[in-house]
Parts: sequence; C-alpha cells; structure tokens
Amino acid sequence: MRIWLDGELRDLQSARVSALDHGLTVGDGVFETVKAVDGTPFALTRHLDRLTRSARGLGLPDPDHDEVRRACAAVLAADPVPLGRLRITYTGGHGPLGVGRGEHGPTLMVAVGGTTRRPDSTAVITVPWTRNERGALAGVKTTSYAENIVALARAHQNGASEALFGNTVGQLCEGTGSNVFVVLDGGIHTPPVTSGCLPGVTRALVIEWTGAKETDLPLDVLQRADEIFLTSTLRDVQAVHQVDGRQLPGAPGPVTAEAMRIFDERSGRDLDP
Repeated sequence: MRIWLDGELRDLQSARVSALDHGLTVGDGVFETVKAVDGTPFALTRHLDRLTRSARGLGLPDPDHDEVRRACAAVLAADPVPLGRLRITYTGGHGPLGVGRGEHGPTLMVAVGGTTRRPDSTAVITVPWTRNERGALAGVKTTSYAENIVALARAHQNGASEALFGNTVGQLCEGTGSNVFVVLDGGIHTPPVTSGCLPGVTRALVIEWTGAKETDLPLDVLQRADEIFLTSTLRDVQAVHQVDGRQLPGAPGPVTAEAMRIFDERSGRDLDP
C-alpha cells in the first residue's frame, strides 16, 4: 500500500504521523470515504465540498482541493483496484497535549484499499443511544468515531450490518455510516439534516434522482414502513430485510429496487455527478 502524507507518496512503513497529531490525541480531524471504480473516484467534487464544510465546522483551514485531487490520483495509480475504498483524512496536525491547536498546520493523508460490492439487502438494529441534533458537531464528519464503533459492535453482535440512531426528540436520524430511507404508501422519505444526520453524498444523489422527500419521521416508522433502505458511499442503495425483530420479506421491494436501478444507471454514466 502507498499512502499520500503531507505532500508526498510514501510506503506503509514510512507513512507516519506525529504521536502528538491532534487527530490522534483529541479526535480533531475530519474525513471522507470515497468509492473508486477502476481507478476513478466517484462523486469526488461533492466529497471535497463536504470535507471543506466539515473542516469549517471544526475551525480548520479549508483543505486545498487541488492537492487532495493530486493525492487521490497518486494513490489510485500506485494501488490500482477494480473497486476501492479511498480514505481522505484531514486533521488539526501536530499540537500540544490538550485541546489547543499548535502552529504546524493540518495533516493530510490519503490511502486506498480494495473492497467488494455489498449484498442487495441487509439486517439492521436500532440502538438506545441518540444523536444530538443540536450539538456542535451535528452533520460534521469527524474522526471522533467511537460512538459509531460502539453502536456498530452491538449491531454485529445481533447479526446486523448497521445500527440506526434516533435523535434527542425521538425522531429517526441515521446509521453509524449510512443514511436511512423509508417507503410509505409508495413514496420515499428520509430524515432531514435538521434531524442531526450527516448530509450523505449518496443520500443527496438519491433525493435528486428519485424525488425522495425529506420528512421528520418518528423512530417507530421502522416498524410500519413498507420498505426500508440504506445509502452510503460503499453501500450505494441497499435494501433492509430485517429491522430489530421485524422481517421485511421480499426485500428489495419494488420501490427500493427501482431506486437501486436508477442509482446504478445514473452513477455509471457520470462518475462525478
């Protein structure tokens, strides 16, 4: 594996960040995961725009999009894979032991690893913890991911691939690394960003391409929705065949299957929509 770190391509052994990097010591960093198809990143412009919004949410300098694009191209050329997980990490850089930042400037790291296409459907669970829709980091994709790790571990313990959160007022919010959509009477709905969910890139494309509506949804909608599906960079559109103890036989249902077809078709035509 070759990794881009602070301006150059390095091998795995020499790609090292400081033990005092703020991304390590206090989780002061943001990131993006980008799908790469045959060496080309998908929707990179949208991901870079969100990386910038996340950086601003933490008060970090805007990342240099040209440098990030060069970094992505370099690692993809060095490690060609048919389907890849491209990870862009941008942190507060070397700093003191504490919350205050140092003067060294941000750290940029980009790496890629191979992955495989997800199954057409999956099982999910809900968890008792909540997303804080009024928190300082609501909608910001930070490297402070421990809450997601705990929730995802519970999902795996229960035979599921994803855990879904409500927010502090009992509304459906999001998964640990995905957005959630429900089908009600033939219409597609997803929680609005005011619910506290991350404004996913795949989520935005599905809304644009299918006409899905942003709707405040109670968490118990999962027990009565006709169909449920997840979206994320590496899931694309993935049906849910079980949520907690409820089975959704025949998943993907007809509306989800059409959303999957539209996404595959549109994303295959344009790799930077």
